[in-house]
Amino acid sequence: MDNSDTMERPSIFILLGPPGAGKGTQAKLLEEKHGLVQLSTGDLLRAAVAADTGAGKMAKSVMEAGDLAPDEIVIEILRDRLTDTDCVNGVILDGFPRTIAQAEALKALLNGTGQKINAAINLAVDEAAMVERIAQRFSCNSCGEVYHEAFKAPKSEGICDKCGCNKMNRRADDNAKTLASRLEAYNSLTVPLIAYYKREGILHQVEAIGEINDVARTIDEIITNFSLNLK
Repeated sequence: MDNSDTMERPSIFILLGPPGAGKGTQAKLLEEKHGLVQLSTGDLLRAAVAADTGAGKMAKSVMEAGDLAPDEIVIEILRDRLTDTDCVNGVILDGFPRTIAQAEALKALLNGTGQKINAAINLAVDEAAMVERIAQRFSCNSCGEVYHEAFKAPKSEGICDKCGCNKMNRRADDNAKTLASRLEAYNSLTVPLIAYYKREGILHQVEAIGEINDVARTIDEIITNFSLNLK
């Protein structure tokens, strides 16, 4: 018998939301509390390229040409990643899928492995508040920990709580012009996923403007309730 037919499959959660909604921050909190693994498209691609896998080689050639990796390559890399032992407690997909086509490809992948998306959590924000939030965020140069002037300032000004680095930076695309373009792409390509996952019966709406810990508690209830229902 193929052991892959009987192996434990990880729970799979999706975080949806526009740029600046706090997906990365919330994913890290879920990692820490529930042992889930955050999987972002960028991280998946970089790891596959570094590991020199078959899909990684294809991704490298595409990325070196300045193009986005095709959906089929991302799906192939994700297929491999979900079999890694550190994913046994479950994973959080952060930034994928971004389109209906990607959602359908992901569903087909999971159907083929006997898996499914357990919950799609949409971090809903007011666009004006989101723009203000993005303008106030920055990160550690060394470990990438994300901070915010109002909601998550370092305990010691200019010093990263996580690694002690004293150098911070702001993303080059955290400006009004670039943000407008990112929001336009999000509204046209990704917003339809909200209705898609609502039809699938797995959508959870979370108001994401507010204190990080308050938002985290709401998301935690969704994850915890799902886990309890499995017992």
